Amino acid sequence: MRILVTGGTGYIGSHTCVELITKGHEVVIVDNLYNSNIDVLDKIEAITGVKPKFYEVDILDKEGLDRVFKENDFDAIIHFAGYKAVGESCVIPLTYYKNNISGSINLYECMAAHHVDNIVFSSSATVYGDNFEVPFKEEYGQGDTTNPYGTTKKFNEIILEDFCKANKDISAVSLRYFNPIGAHPSGLLGEDPKGIPNNLVPYIAKVATGELDHLNVFGDDYDTIDGTGVRDYIHVVDLAKAHVKAIEYAQRHKGAEVINVGSGKGYSVLEVLHAYEKACGKKLAYEVKDRRPGDIAVSYADTKKAKELLDFEVELDIEDMCRDSYNFMIKSQKNEG
Repeated sequence: MRILVTGGTGYIGSHTCVELITKGHEVVIVDNLYNSNIDVLDKIEAITGVKPKFYEVDILDKEGLDRVFKENDFDAIIHFAGYKAVGESCVIPLTYYKNNISGSINLYECMAAHHVDNIVFSSSATVYGDNFEVPFKEEYGQGDTTNPYGTTKKFNEIILEDFCKANKDISAVSLRYFNPIGAHPSGLLGEDPKGIPNNLVPYIAKVATGELDHLNVFGDDYDTIDGTGVRDYIHVVDLAKAHVKAIEYAQRHKGAEVINVGSGKGYSVLEVLHAYEKACGKKLAYEVKDRRPGDIAVSYADTKKAKELLDFEVELDIEDMCRDSYNFMIKSQKNEG
């Protein structure tokens, strides 16, 4: 298949491109390089032997997107492009709504105009909000989201559901994934966001490499094993493989479907920190801060549906995730040096 990957030079997108190419699919990437680097294309080529076709286009640029569709005959789309920081979304909500919803509608309109019938959407466990019991099940539907980022994912799911109702040829799979961490075992691809990281493991990684002096732990008074927030972490390589299975499922399925992608197990912030300490071989400093707005205490997935529909189960654990993350950070530092 020829597959358009929006946000394909980003963290999850780049790993998914590797897995798609490994499975023999042709990949075309659209990305505005807002939170990624063009050299990711060379790294994908180094791993797979194939350099994907690339367009530097923002999804808010409808004309630019339309040109991409005119120049390529796509079989399917995997849609990652969007802003993704929960805390930041509470500070600049309008920016998140404009980019993540208006940009996505541009993509869906191009999809319809050029008769591309299959899409996998990068959704999130944040659509559940905090009003359901764990483990989160797809049958709960969308909850009362606690932050604008989660709300943009919720709205996109609803838009795709309505899109499928209006067009019986469309297949839209929304993957509600939990917390992707880790890196490609080659050490060539991983998460190294520009500036101060918004997510836990990239922040820990920068503490481990000495770029930051301590980790801020936001809240130690939750009703959890050690008072810190509990999340379901999944290795990014496992998550990438789930996208390959999802796009293949979309080819033989019509209508809208939502599927959790996680490990089905929760780890606290401090448990992740200690796993990272094991990976890097040293103690890492941390300070407890107030809770962040929009955060919830516990989140982990019911993974039965992913097994039933996609034949997908995770293969890698928290130690693999932290080991590969640290390996990527060390190799990145050596390359910079």
